Amino acid sequence: MNSFTYTRADDLTMALREVAADGAATFIAGGTNLIDLMKENVMRPTRLIDISHLALNEIKSSSGGGLQLGALATNTDVAYHEEVERRYPLLSKAILAGASPQLRNMATVGGNLLQRTRCCYFYDTATPCNKREPGVGCSAIAGFNRGHAILGTSEHCIASHPSDMCVALAALKAVVRVTGPAGDRTIPFAEFHRLPGDTPNIDTNLAAHEIITAVDLPAKGFAEHHSYLKVRDRTSYAFALVSVAAALEMDRDTITEARLAVGGVAHKPWREPEAEALLHGQAAIRERFERVAEALLRGAKGYGHNSFKTQLAKLTIVRALSQAAFGEGH
Repeated sequence: MNSFTYTRADDLTMALREVAADGAATFIAGGTNLIDLMKENVMRPTRLIDISHLALNEIKSSSGGGLQLGALATNTDVAYHEEVERRYPLLSKAILAGASPQLRNMATVGGNLLQRTRCCYFYDTATPCNKREPGVGCSAIAGFNRGHAILGTSEHCIASHPSDMCVALAALKAVVRVTGPAGDRTIPFAEFHRLPGDTPNIDTNLAAHEIITAVDLPAKGFAEHHSYLKVRDRTSYAFALVSVAAALEMDRDTITEARLAVGGVAHKPWREPEAEALLHGQAAIRERFERVAEALLRGAKGYGHNSFKTQLAKLTIVRALSQAAFGEGH
């Protein structure tokens, strides 16, 4: 790990001023991703700005009947919050499917959104990786790529997004609140993370020196008909091979609204509104779910070791939609 200096920010204004003063500085809160990257010399900030003491950890009601999650609220606090469990159980279940209790106790909402989309080659500084050093090539495309993306990839990167929480937030259509030198703004969750394209080293659409302050959940939480289904190599502390957040609004056996987000298959949580629309006004039957899965995976491309993910994702989508419509036993 490289040497660095440390500054504890006492308020948001100080945090923004300090990070803007040093181009090699970065924020640290829980540090569950950043410290790993520093230990492996993947990230080498010369200065850490500690924001963990800022007043950004509150979970409270928001305008429009929703709920606002402070950027420094821990994953544990969010998952077990009474209002989240009651109104947004999809989010609670997604968070509890990720990482370990120890990591969830430290990891924050903002940090979860900002964890690097990565793979084993990103962590291995002896191999070429366009996310670490643009232009050197992607080792995963012709290498071992079992856990990699099958949707939205480019010739520059096929890494998959690691978050469980973000898959649920994508399905719920959350909104990210940020602030920076240009003032406050909001970013719809679907626009927060980026696909790799020609710039796989840039994971989000945050502007320079901006900081996440909160995430807004809309009033509708799909508490009655939802499912978070995660397929992984082991039952704890493993990234998803495929995960699905399914959220339905139903009138008896008819679907009146549908949200579907898939994790483990792309550089960001993957949604296809056109595929979701195939469920609107339709009966909740397996044949319809299969049509949606086919539509959502239409552009999937495997790279050898991960080619199985296309069929796995289809089956996972069908099962998650069945669980959301009829209960966990289906």
